[in-house]
Amino acid sequence: MARLFDDCSKGAVPPVAEAFGYEAAVDETLEAFPDVYFEAGDHAELVHVSGDDFRYMMHGARHGHFSHPN
Repeated sequence: MARLFDDCSKGAVPPVAEAFGYEAAVDETLEAFPDVYFEAGDHAELVHVSGDDFRYMMHGARHGHFSHPN
């Protein structure tokens, strides 16, 4: 992963893979939230987007149910 995302901190995988030219997948559960937060390419900062903006950004991604909230 470090080679694919060499401008990100080790272990920080960007959630918007399409920005790097890769196909993205999104858990449909995230689309129900009014706000979404994700790592900003490192382990120290977060990006905040509205649920509407997240749904717009991820409209072309594969959708499914593959995660479980803790």
